[in-house]
Amino acid sequence: MKLKEDLNPMLLLLFHLMVWIYTVITFLPSYLLSLVSRTDGGFYGSEEERAKRVKACSVLGPSGPYRAVSATKKLVTLLHPGVDTLDKMFDYGAMRFPHRDCLGTREMISEEDEWQSNGKVFKKVVLGEYRWLSYEEVLTAASQLGSGLASLGQRPKSNIAIFCETRAEWMIAAQACFMYNFPLATFYSTLGGPAIAHGLNETQVTHIITSRELLETRLKAILIEVPRLQHIIVVDNTPTSWPSYPRHISVHNMAAVQKLGARPENAARERKQPLPSDIAVIMYTSGSTGIPKGVMISHGNIIAGITGMAERIPNLCEEDTYIGYLPLAHVLELSAELICISHGCRIGYSSPHTLADQSTKIKKGSKGDASVLQPSLMAAVPEIMDRIYKNVMTKVEEMNFVQRTLFILAYNYKLEQLAKGNSTPLCDRLVFRKVRSLLGGRVRVLLSGGAPLSAATQRFMNVCFCCAVGQGYGLTETCGAGTITEMWDYSTGRVGGPLVCCEIKLKDWVEGGYRSTDKPRPRGEILIGGPNVTMGYYKTEAKNQHDFFVDETGQQWFCTGDIGQFHEDGCLQIIDRKKDLVKLQAGEYVSLGKVEAVLKNSPLVDNICVYANSDETYVIGFVVPNQKQLVALSDQYSIKGSWEDLCNNKAVEELVLKALTESALSAQLERFEVPRKIRLSPDPWTPETGLVTDAFKLKRKELKTHYQDDIERMYGGK
Repeated sequence: MKLKEDLNPMLLLLFHLMVWIYTVITFLPSYLLSLVSRTDGGFYGSEEERAKRVKACSVLGPSGPYRAVSATKKLVTLLHPGVDTLDKMFDYGAMRFPHRDCLGTREMISEEDEWQSNGKVFKKVVLGEYRWLSYEEVLTAASQLGSGLASLGQRPKSNIAIFCETRAEWMIAAQACFMYNFPLATFYSTLGGPAIAHGLNETQVTHIITSRELLETRLKAILIEVPRLQHIIVVDNTPTSWPSYPRHISVHNMAAVQKLGARPENAARERKQPLPSDIAVIMYTSGSTGIPKGVMISHGNIIAGITGMAERIPNLCEEDTYIGYLPLAHVLELSAELICISHGCRIGYSSPHTLADQSTKIKKGSKGDASVLQPSLMAAVPEIMDRIYKNVMTKVEEMNFVQRTLFILAYNYKLEQLAKGNSTPLCDRLVFRKVRSLLGGRVRVLLSGGAPLSAATQRFMNVCFCCAVGQGYGLTETCGAGTITEMWDYSTGRVGGPLVCCEIKLKDWVEGGYRSTDKPRPRGEILIGGPNVTMGYYKTEAKNQHDFFVDETGQQWFCTGDIGQFHEDGCLQIIDRKKDLVKLQAGEYVSLGKVEAVLKNSPLVDNICVYANSDETYVIGFVVPNQKQLVALSDQYSIKGSWEDLCNNKAVEELVLKALTESALSAQLERFEVPRKIRLSPDPWTPETGLVTDAFKLKRKELKTHYQDDIERMYGGK
């Protein structure tokens, strides 16, 4: 994992001399601190010792169930005593931290069009400071909204929908629904019209909460397909009148509904509190494998899930600041924000387009959201961290010799120290401070989920952002909870031990060759059981019987379809996926996800989808190349042209394929796993294109349709 060193011996000697002097000076204070930590009952010795201890163990045998060592006798279901529903959880936060900042939004100062050299127009914004609502103010706003919705005919245990971007109003609306026991059907803001119409009709909603932009660009066109819909609540304050909508549909601004709810006769109306077994959320998936499914999640499920996740975040308290920018319709973001609310943290809202100073919508010279907010906690999907990693490493390559040498020396030195459980404050301050400032400079915990995180990217985040990276494993069907690595465990490629709220079994998958009796480690399909496992899919009984089951004790289990193995210390490693396994014509099995994970480490690759047809003898791939790297490669061979010309150039295609083949073989992939032909795509895959989900997971079905002509060409030998 080290960076390649090609260094001047004198510089190397000078660096090690500086480090030696610093180590001598700081040895005594650090030694005394380590003695204190070893004798303190709240610690488990040094970080190195804590990383090596057993995290989980099997209660019965090699197949499990495996439980966290602190939950071997009983799984944990509650974060705070008596707080067993989400409305009680927010009441608890508002009671403990009434005047502390809760939800923050940056004010818009200006917005302007910026013309690009290719003729495209980008909108650029200048944003001001964050404006905050306190816990008490959010509680009042949510209570008034819930009362207003009830006045508009919304009834307890009747579904209501939210189709909105991640923003403070989303969370206020969600809290209103939790308080008044309105099951909340959530939809990704990037879903297409047919998927939205399917979900709204399936849940039979009469009320929907949305934004002005989504109403005009997505929702308006499908209203005729959703005959039950009666009320649309728009979270924006303007405009206040909405002409040219169907006569049977009323459009309201959120502020007007809150005003209605604040009337004495409405505010005095008694509300029926939810039970832990009542549905809190019907979370529609992103549809990576077809039509989105609605996952029924009870109040008790979410409370258990966030209880398990919060236990893995050290020193979580009201002093922490979280930056919210992932889709709140994704279980990772919703769980992360609810964890913060349960601990009195403040949440500042952002978006992928305004997150950093270099983000696409931030006007040059002005500050991105992370620089202004300076969060201490952050969640991210691997795709976003991979981009940061590749961008920074590209800039390192462009440094002058001395700067690059210093960076590489510091990087490799810190890697060695992290392995020993030591900190490196000198390197952090002198070398990595500028990189760390990309995310505000104060991030101490970064939670990764949604897809596997490559070892190179994880190490990069540990080293350059000077923070712990907790890699988690969970699914919508388990409230996002399954496993999370402990923050002082710097091993890579693993996802940690089971959380205290759940247990994990390994089920033999004979066809794939995975058994719990395998040596040296038990392997099999991952089954997750516990109070965080959801109630099943909405109105999809056949799918429920296939994916969920209840054991003899009455506990709910979910069959994930992922293949894992347990290490000796109780940590889980994801090694395959049943749905990603394709059998080639000659009988070899190819794990598409495994091949993609290896090839994504290439600097030439921004994204890749590997495809295999069981009637064929070889694998092919679709690649979104890194523009800077591809142009540099083309220049080496004097190949010129526009971006589209380069991606369609057969010679360039062959050069990229050769580089990918070398990467694959050096990573010990088998020859039959390596793509024999590829197609370079000049256009990136974004949620807006419909080719990836909001968590940037590949939509294989859509990608296959999109590249059908290329598939036929590559398999037809043309």
